[in-house]
Amino acid sequence: MKCPFCGYLDSKVIDSRPTDDSASIRRRRECIKCGKRFTTYEKVEQVPILVIKKDLSREAYDRDKILKGMIKACEKRPVPIKKLEDLADEIERDIYNSYEKEITSAQIGEMVMEKLKNVDEVAYVRFASVYRQFKDINTFMDELKKLLNDNEERK
Repeated sequence: MKCPFCGYLDSKVIDSRPTDDSASIRRRRECIKCGKRFTTYEKVEQVPILVIKKDLSREAYDRDKILKGMIKACEKRPVPIKKLEDLADEIERDIYNSYEKEITSAQIGEMVMEKLKNVDEVAYVRFASVYRQFKDINTFMDELKKLLNDNEERK
């Protein structure tokens, strides 16, 4: 590993341990030449996922877009950011575990709505109203009726 201080191409590992989420390995290294220490992280290489948008264009998958959408839906709601980050992690895990190289934005939207429905119903309706682009009050009311029926079935 190249030293960030002197540029020397060799270092030795002083300590290795998993990160808190066990998604990567944190390594403390020491440069053989200058003796300075630095930290590196090692993680599994992810296969790039492409998102197929409504207009059939493709773009690289971006977890932050999912998180930002959920944060927007949860504005002024009692949902901690940590919970939303955990949901984004779950969605990302589901996407990568599907072993598909492409996923539609519609599939991602449905995954987000399913997660939000179980966390905060108001945030779910907010997200659904943007995602499903309700054309009028009737389609909005239909979605609310579905939500109410789901709640009755759970009780």
